[in-house]
Amino acid sequence: MDYKTLPLAEWNESHVRCWLESIGIKKEYVEKLCEEEVTGPVLRELDEPFLKSMGMKGGQIHIITRKRNELLEHLQKNTGVGSAQADNPSIKASEVLGSDITTNDDKKRVKNRNSAVSDAPTEETDSDLKALGIKQPESFHVTPYQKGSAETDNSGADEETGKEHTEKTKFTSCRRGSRKSHSLHENTAESLTLSKFRQFKNEDINFKYVKNRILAPETGVIDLITPCHEYKSFTTAAKLDRQRLQAKFAYEVIRYASACMNVRTNGTIHFGVMDSVEDKGWKHGQIAGIPVKDRDIYVDALDYIEKCFEPSKQEAARNCIHPPIFTEVIQKDSQEQYFVIEVDIEPSSSIVKGKIFQVRLPRFNEQSNKVNFDKIPVLYHRVGTKSEPVQSEELVAFIQGLQEKDVRREKAESSSSEDPMEISENLGRKLSVLFTDGKNYMNDSLLYILVTNSCGKEDLKSVNFLMRMNIFCVFDFDEDSNVSGLYAKYKEHHETRSHFLQNYANESKMSTTEFQKHLGLFDHTSWIFCNGRSDFLGDEKPCDEDTWIRTKKKYLKKAVSFICDEIFPKGSFVVLFLLSSPVEKPIVDTFQEFYSEMNGMDYIICIAESKENYEKWANLAQASCSIETLEQRSIVGMKLSHVDATIQNMMPSTICPRRLPVSTRGLCVLPTLEEEKMSSLEILCADQCDDIKLDLLSTKEIQEIERTFYQGRKVSWKNFWLADKGSCGEVIEREACAEVHKILDDILHGNRIRYSVAKLKIFHQPGSGGSTIARQVLWKRRKDLRCAVVKSSYPIASVSKHAVNFRDYDENDMRNSLPVLLLVEDYDEDYLDELKNHLAAMATRRSHFSKPCFILLCCKRSNVPEKLCKASPLDTVAVTHKLTDQEKHLFKTKIEKLKKQKDFKPEFILTFVLMSEEFNETYVREFVEHLLQGIDLSSPVTNLMKYVALLNFYVHNSYISLSHCEAFLGLGAYTEKRVREYDFQNNLSEQARVIFIELRENTTCISSVHIIHYLVAKEILHQLSGSQPQSQIAMKLLQEKVLLNHRFGREEFMKFIRDLFIRRDKKSRGDNTDSLFSPFIEHVCKVEDSEKAIEILKTGYECLGKDAFFAQQLARLHYNHEKFEDAEYWAGVAKSHLPNDSFILDTEGQVYRKWFSFTVDKKMHEATPSEVIEMIEIALKAMKCFRAAQQAAKSEIDSMNNAGYFGEVEVGCRLLKLLSTLDVFPRNTQGEHPELVRYLLTDYIPEEIKKPWGKLHSRLKGLRQNIYNALDWISEDLSYFQTDKNQEKQDEDTKEEKEEVYKPRKWLKRQSEVYAKFFTSEYSMGENNAESETQLIRRMNIYKYGGGSVTTILSFLTDSKEKRSVEKLEKIIAFYPADPQKERLEDIDLINYIFCHITLACLSSGSSKLLPFQTLRELSNRFFKQRTAFPASAHFLLTLLYWPDDALDKEPNSDKDDILISALQTMKRMHDIKVKNIAPRKKKIYTHFFLGKGSGLRKIMHKTRIDKLIDGSLNDRRMKWQHGDVWNIGKIRDVLRRVSGWTENGKLFVQGHVGQIHIVALHYDSVPQGNENVTFYLGFSFNGLVAHDIQVNK
Repeated sequence: MDYKTLPLAEWNESHVRCWLESIGIKKEYVEKLCEEEVTGPVLRELDEPFLKSMGMKGGQIHIITRKRNELLEHLQKNTGVGSAQADNPSIKASEVLGSDITTNDDKKRVKNRNSAVSDAPTEETDSDLKALGIKQPESFHVTPYQKGSAETDNSGADEETGKEHTEKTKFTSCRRGSRKSHSLHENTAESLTLSKFRQFKNEDINFKYVKNRILAPETGVIDLITPCHEYKSFTTAAKLDRQRLQAKFAYEVIRYASACMNVRTNGTIHFGVMDSVEDKGWKHGQIAGIPVKDRDIYVDALDYIEKCFEPSKQEAARNCIHPPIFTEVIQKDSQEQYFVIEVDIEPSSSIVKGKIFQVRLPRFNEQSNKVNFDKIPVLYHRVGTKSEPVQSEELVAFIQGLQEKDVRREKAESSSSEDPMEISENLGRKLSVLFTDGKNYMNDSLLYILVTNSCGKEDLKSVNFLMRMNIFCVFDFDEDSNVSGLYAKYKEHHETRSHFLQNYANESKMSTTEFQKHLGLFDHTSWIFCNGRSDFLGDEKPCDEDTWIRTKKKYLKKAVSFICDEIFPKGSFVVLFLLSSPVEKPIVDTFQEFYSEMNGMDYIICIAESKENYEKWANLAQASCSIETLEQRSIVGMKLSHVDATIQNMMPSTICPRRLPVSTRGLCVLPTLEEEKMSSLEILCADQCDDIKLDLLSTKEIQEIERTFYQGRKVSWKNFWLADKGSCGEVIEREACAEVHKILDDILHGNRIRYSVAKLKIFHQPGSGGSTIARQVLWKRRKDLRCAVVKSSYPIASVSKHAVNFRDYDENDMRNSLPVLLLVEDYDEDYLDELKNHLAAMATRRSHFSKPCFILLCCKRSNVPEKLCKASPLDTVAVTHKLTDQEKHLFKTKIEKLKKQKDFKPEFILTFVLMSEEFNETYVREFVEHLLQGIDLSSPVTNLMKYVALLNFYVHNSYISLSHCEAFLGLGAYTEKRVREYDFQNNLSEQARVIFIELRENTTCISSVHIIHYLVAKEILHQLSGSQPQSQIAMKLLQEKVLLNHRFGREEFMKFIRDLFIRRDKKSRGDNTDSLFSPFIEHVCKVEDSEKAIEILKTGYECLGKDAFFAQQLARLHYNHEKFEDAEYWAGVAKSHLPNDSFILDTEGQVYRKWFSFTVDKKMHEATPSEVIEMIEIALKAMKCFRAAQQAAKSEIDSMNNAGYFGEVEVGCRLLKLLSTLDVFPRNTQGEHPELVRYLLTDYIPEEIKKPWGKLHSRLKGLRQNIYNALDWISEDLSYFQTDKNQEKQDEDTKEEKEEVYKPRKWLKRQSEVYAKFFTSEYSMGENNAESETQLIRRMNIYKYGGGSVTTILSFLTDSKEKRSVEKLEKIIAFYPADPQKERLEDIDLINYIFCHITLACLSSGSSKLLPFQTLRELSNRFFKQRTAFPASAHFLLTLLYWPDDALDKEPNSDKDDILISALQTMKRMHDIKVKNIAPRKKKIYTHFFLGKGSGLRKIMHKTRIDKLIDGSLNDRRMKWQHGDVWNIGKIRDVLRRVSGWTENGKLFVQGHVGQIHIVALHYDSVPQGNENVTFYLGFSFNGLVAHDIQVNK
């Protein structure tokens, strides 16, 4: 039986085991406790010494004792359970553990619990609140009298209610956080909240009762003026017919009224309120309400007064008994209408003096079916809480005492008529406490959510404070807000996005991050029109309350839930209700939703100038929250203009315009509205931070700002500003800062070629201060240049648009606008290149320039900054941990100054100290050793340290959100303090406090935690791995459900987890190496073993939602460790999730490729026939997978994955090699393979393999063509782009498996030779096929010598031995027919033939093998005249051959133009299909040839010929190409021809044979604006004609 269904006393060892496992106790300790026979009774008595004696560590002891105490506390909290459980086995643990029951008689515990949710964060604030009369939220106060009453609230029964409540109240298991509504009489925590009475004699239409709240117990006579109270449930009577109902109602009212009048006390009788004497199962005074169909029934029932009282007393009775008041009973999320009917009794002395009131009460007689009256009048009076008849023996004494009662009544009335002086509340102070938490100024990092209704014209004059607050979104219930309300005014000051409630529904199920971007949250204030917009042309029109509740309330719930559950952690935002007009139900529903989602009022504030508006709102809102708590968080009756002035005075900054520099050396004002329109930029103004009220910052706060930076957080503008003001020490400038300034000056004023967009790169080792240097440069230049930081989360198109607008803002002369200095941090190369291209294109369209329009200051982490700096020394600065002597002196001096500060502790500036030690390995190791001494290895905080260290070391820029950390440490459920950081810090161990830094992400409001430096993280992992290997830490992390399922920042956290296991290191990203797996997985394989790595990835696959890429990594890991069956399984799993992903299909191919290679290497010489078949099967499977990857890659528009082609060729060539070794295909005497070739190319099948290879024949006979097709595709692909980036870097360690990445041209040449050599042998195809045989052998011989594709032919130009290349090319040409015009070549052969001539002409223009240029033109005519599909290389040839030639094209010829233009258009179309939507960096067009001087073939100059004319190292040559310096080299100018052309509206044209031809410029911004005559060098690429070095004719 489940332990949850049993009393604790009946738990055995198994039940205790289940409970221990549920609270997370380690398995070893669970086993030990079971061995010690710990049962339920033993568990109750467990203490620390006993647990320690078992060897249990402190952390586990802490958890077990705390959870056990919570269990016992839950037991005691239930009515009678504390003492009765042992006696009553029917009370089960599940009823205790699962319920939220609290009883009236536990006053102390309730008070303690409620004090935990107090509003005030500190003692100071607490005392402030008390001084203002702001009580801490307390949901229940119990007096001794109430306690006694509560203890007996189930005694007695009434005949009327006995029928009503046949069911006993049951305990209901209720999980924490459940929002299910309870039945009317459940003992929920809500039902214990005290309710106020309606004010006596006051019929306030706004006053409401809340269902299930408790009214104070019934009372007897108090002071005659304070009314005594009596309750009647009336739930059964309310359903009676009119006659019976009126009789019952009159009976109760007249009996009670006469009793009050006879003792001269005011009183109120309440119908619809439970009297526990009558109503079993209900709480005494619990508000239930009754349905009222017809109010007249109750009003008319008082006509019985005339029949019940003596005639002489009837008028007096009428005057004393007030008409019934119907007070509505509200219940959250309920539309049913219930009322409490109350009758006030007021026996004024002037009316009742000297009178006694005897009554004959009406009773309905069921037999006679009519109302009868008591025959004898009865005199009632109040005895305690009851109305009792005066006994006959007491009658005389009672009458004699009347005179005294009258005197007391007169006296009571006269004293109550004196109005007490109303003490005005200090609302200004209260406002200050609510908005500042008792500090001097408001927290400017807090965001606000505004909820408001219609604002009048006068109110709009007093809402300037809203314009200065960080408002995240507004829930606006004013349909005219955009026409004449708050929205219209707000838009004058801020950029906004308007939404309706349903826009927040996320019906398309986007991820949180995607949905935030879709709505534009954090960009601009989101203005949510909650009840339509009157001026909106669409369907969103205003509606009445009932329609709103029916149609829009569900969207409100979703919006509030999304904000509170997905975007903001508690404590990072405040909800502000501004009630400017009469309140309606929807705005109250909004309060209730926020109150519920935020677990209380701690972060909700209400402002209402009108008390009437507030009271209506508060009375409706009390369904969720008590009136007293609402009052504590509300400012009521204060003029809005006073609120406005008071809040603005509390703000940490003054109203100060922000200014930008302008080209005339003056300043211009940048309004907030204009700045917010450029939301993708963090703009640095010339007067940045000058609006800060420096006098409000104490010395301690300034020191805290400084320490925060030196502890390891990013530098802020405030740091520089305070240093400039002399309020704190200077921020140290490293020497690299001067280098950056020098390069920047050179870009701005040097003699280099000017481009519209310049780049300046800072590569820095993590923690070396690179980011600070970049910001220092911006700070120093903010008055001379327009400076901003790019927010990289924004699309490039937005950043470019905003950057251009930023440059042009308020400038008269766009040509001479100041350059914009943009800081781009931690970018990837694709992003940077695309941004540069976008900016260049936009700048060029606007104006010509005399200096750069934009300077990209690119700051990026790298472990090898010096190496990257050497690659591009003119525009790159390297920042390392190594300090110069001057820098060491500066650091030492700074540390000495910091040590003199009050309350200084070394850990405050830990990162700074480590930096001053140059992150010396020994220093870091000793520091961590000292730090970890005495650490509790089993505590949750230490586990958190391990997890953060693991992520920080292996995943760049990773962190864990503060919210995740709090949830993990169990703080989220208990923390209700306003200042959450202190609570988090206080719950950390001393070690964690030293190494953790809190950061706040720019794109969200989620604070995050990471370790001060990745080297510290590395050392922590290293030193802790002695007790726990890293694989075990990772495994435990994957099983932390609290972390994995926590909703705030979940996407970022899951990304870091995935990166930990999947993201490989790449040199191109600045990493030290190119790794096969993630560095973490490689570490586990190396230090532990591959089995551990496999186990971790399997766990990751299961724990992270069966991620296909985890399965892919498992496949890769298995095949790298030669476990091919397992690799095959996991590749299949990955494919089942993503069947059309080319990368996963390629991985499947690689499994078979590796399997094939491994098997061949192992069994090549001893394989049995069946093993040979198996090997061939594996190879063919691999090729099939690679072809599937090729097809999938074609449909992927965002990537260019060509691995499938390379894989197919590799496997195909290896398979050919295997087949060539088999005895069934013997070699001839020349070592050729005629039998194999005959088998592969004809229908011939050797007898011995006909049957055994039955399933293989058809597939093997397609082998040659499949390899050929793949080689052809690779060749065409390589023709387009700049490949072999490292082809001249002989020092690269390029292993065979990576050759296709680094040297694809060489790879292609080698594989073509391998492929071709198998098919160059003579073989018999029969007489009919003799010609085909000859053609194939010729083609294969051409392939063997390197003439089989455009790429391999052009690669002869890179051969250092030109003579060898010339000989090979002449030999290749010799294989072709002597007269190709007579003997028609196939299309692909003709293309290769002409390319051989062009290449040979570049190497040896006098070769006897070269055909005349005109003949080559005539041969190529086929590519124009035949309307069939030709490869791009055919059209490329046409552009080379038909470019106007001085010798051959002396007469204009429009046909030649047609050929040229058609070829260019076709190439452009094919290029656009080829490059898809991939990053510009990956699709840089390669210019193969340039137009040289001369004619015919001599005018075609290959780029390699030009490279040989450039002096210097590889880097020097590269920089000269990049900066355009090659065009200033005399040798190059001597061989290349400058072409004349002209520009029109930013486009470049040149004269063709007859008409004009459009030429693409290599750089957008090199095309001059307007209409100019220009000259340039002409290049030929597969994207068309390209213009280099465009110069305007002087």
